[in-house]
Amino acid sequence: MNARTRRVVVLIAALLGAALTARLGVWQLSRAAEKQALQAALEARGAEPPLAPAALARTSGEAAAQQHRRIALQGRWIGGRTVFLDNRAMDGRAGFVVITPLALEAGDGDAVLVQRGWVPRDAADRTRVPPIVSPEGRVSVEGRIAAPPSRLFELGAEGQGAIRQNLDLDAFARETGLRLRPLSVQQTDGGGAQADGLLRHWPAPALDVHKHYGYAFQWFALAALITGLYVWFQLVRPRLRRGA
Repeated sequence: MNARTRRVVVLIAALLGAALTARLGVWQLSRAAEKQALQAALEARGAEPPLAPAALARTSGEAAAQQHRRIALQGRWIGGRTVFLDNRAMDGRAGFVVITPLALEAGDGDAVLVQRGWVPRDAADRTRVPPIVSPEGRVSVEGRIAAPPSRLFELGAEGQGAIRQNLDLDAFARETGLRLRPLSVQQTDGGGAQADGLLRHWPAPALDVHKHYGYAFQWFALAALITGLYVWFQLVRPRLRRGA
């Protein structure tokens, strides 16, 4: 390969490298813009008037459109089906998220999973769960519509005891015989909720906008580095040598 061909190859490689890394930087900026728009949409949805219980989603598509809407549901707790999701943190402490199905008052026999709040784990006996008060009779639950509880990595099959790592909505419906709506409700402090001793400092959705800005900066910096190295080694340095 002669010197001219080598210079052409280096030029093409530099152009391709700079263009690719710059394009990746632009893509990361577009991802950040998408997530900012999503955050704005979620905040606007959360500021809307509470959703009427009769309009609560029955399909996954409807549920996605209702996430973060406020709602007040009436029904009765199915306390015997309470589940404690393990390894869930709140305020920097490990513990359980307490989930109890709520039989809807006007749901034609349907039920919805309610993320009632968080309790700390017993440090002496991790298999011990605290007693959770589930009042008998009609209750009113205020909260925000959310996706089913997030899944954590789990070895082996999903358990069926009171303490579980994850809770699959469809599997739980088959296990209990309940007709569950394809969503959950994160209960907020309101009505008589404060008396149950559960924490409800639910985290905001993690949209990681700043992560995309960081990635974009790295890609643009790499594009600039490739360009700078090409200019130095292929243009500036040879001229300095010729002038020496």
